[in-house]
Amino acid sequence: MKRVVVTGLGAITPIGNTLSSYWDALVAGASGAAPITLFDATEFKTRFACEVKDFEVEDFIHRREARRMDRFSHFAMVAAEEAMTDSGIDVEAIDLDRAGVIWGAGIGGLKTLQDEVANYTKGDGRPKYNPFLIPKMIPDIAPGLISIKYGFRGMNYTTVSACASSSHALINACDYIKLGKADIIISGGSEAAVTKTGVGGFNAMKALSEQNDDPTTASRPFDANRNGFVLGEGGACIILEEYEHAKKRGAKIYAEVLGGGMTADAHHITAPHPEGLGAANVMKLALQDGGLNVGDVDYINVHGTSTPLGDIAEAQAIKRVFGDAAYNLNISSTKSMTGHLLGAAGAIESVACILAIKNGIVPPTINHSTDDPDIDNKLNFTFNTAQTRNVNVALSNTFGFGGHNTSVAFRKMD
Repeated sequence: MKRVVVTGLGAITPIGNTLSSYWDALVAGASGAAPITLFDATEFKTRFACEVKDFEVEDFIHRREARRMDRFSHFAMVAAEEAMTDSGIDVEAIDLDRAGVIWGAGIGGLKTLQDEVANYTKGDGRPKYNPFLIPKMIPDIAPGLISIKYGFRGMNYTTVSACASSSHALINACDYIKLGKADIIISGGSEAAVTKTGVGGFNAMKALSEQNDDPTTASRPFDANRNGFVLGEGGACIILEEYEHAKKRGAKIYAEVLGGGMTADAHHITAPHPEGLGAANVMKLALQDGGLNVGDVDYINVHGTSTPLGDIAEAQAIKRVFGDAAYNLNISSTKSMTGHLLGAAGAIESVACILAIKNGIVPPTINHSTDDPDIDNKLNFTFNTAQTRNVNVALSNTFGFGGHNTSVAFRKMD
């Protein structure tokens, strides 16, 4: 089996539009939540979200091309460009047949679909649709666009598993490189669901916080007063490369990707298994795939969405897997700052894990004020302030509607 390393990173998030600004905001404990500006949310139960701010797509993509893409593809292209630049890959010096793109998106072009259907219903009944409706909407267009830009002719597809989508993409990419089927894979995920349909749909199922009077503190994972997640948007890109290939070209290496686990709760379409069974099993598989013991892990970036049931189940799962070693871990939910990016969550949170390894800093879980008696608060949730720690191994957990569970393991390079 080949070894897999990270040689490039890119991010566009609600708390920073570049990799460095994202990391600085994570360490500072900044909240990305604010009143919605992308549409008039006056009549919605939730009127705030974690939007990407000060983003002008034409600064990155020509206007004509940008108009043929949904916002989620804009984020994908911007994150991929930063990561490719960061990696130093010379596309003229690599085998493009052994370079692929595997992306994650849980929903895809939601605003495109929403707007086209709205335009049709306002019309005279004749089917007048934009010829780019389907190419803009489909989730798999993002890796297609990335491959066209860089000429990568290897495997190319999107994984769709709700909030676990981009973690599934990373695990698939890692496995292909391990098996010798590719040298380089651009992976990650993007999402742009802060729309009338997105907010309205999640409001209808009572998943979102409605704390409109104080959005910045609405995402409060593991706090007794949590009342739902905060919707976010953006994306992140991770360049995965076979170790010898990276070493030969003198690449900068951030960390090693050891592998990951994938399971299903087989329990409920939206609620987690009450004892965190699927979450526990997926962390066990990630440890097994990475050749790790429970005592090897220093940090877990948890799914931690700030929902009443999900946070309890995940905390129970960590104790089930790690036993007494759980009390030696740093645990944090960066969704307290970025909100929940749905299919892109695994990508931006994996970047947080990789940078925690690189910089020896664990980003915090902000907005904690009241302990939940149903959660063991002897666990170190890194509440409110970042902590300095030598992070050798980190796990990134993401779980999705439908009972999809993923856990990805990263390790500091020797």
